[in-house]
Amino acid sequence: MMKRKRLVRIVIYALIVVMAGLVYGIFVKYTGLAIPCFFRRVTGLKCPGCGITGMCVALMQFDFKEAFRCHPMLFVLLTPLGIVFARSAATYVQEGTWRTKRWQDVILYICIALLVGFGVVRNIIERI
Repeated sequence: MMKRKRLVRIVIYALIVVMAGLVYGIFVKYTGLAIPCFFRRVTGLKCPGCGITGMCVALMQFDFKEAFRCHPMLFVLLTPLGIVFARSAATYVQEGTWRTKRWQDVILYICIALLVGFGVVRNIIERI
């Protein structure tokens, strides 16, 4: 019974996140208004997350080429990040705790390093 409650909780949270993303994506697509990047506004440089909104809007339209163009690093990292999240969610449903195993932590650290590195390299290339 507890596993079922935890599964329902995960599904509800996932649906809330997806629905919020869809509403935001539709808003951005039709108004052209998006949450501005504070880092870019202050420094003039792109942060490691710049392009995520465009990528998500493109994915909503199944335009994978445009999604990759908007944020190639995160587009590539969606699979390993999805695996880490799915495994953590499964552990939560089974055991009632949201924790990651060592291999999941390593994947997350590598993804963070790649995103930060991508942010730095992207700005260097654009300045050349």
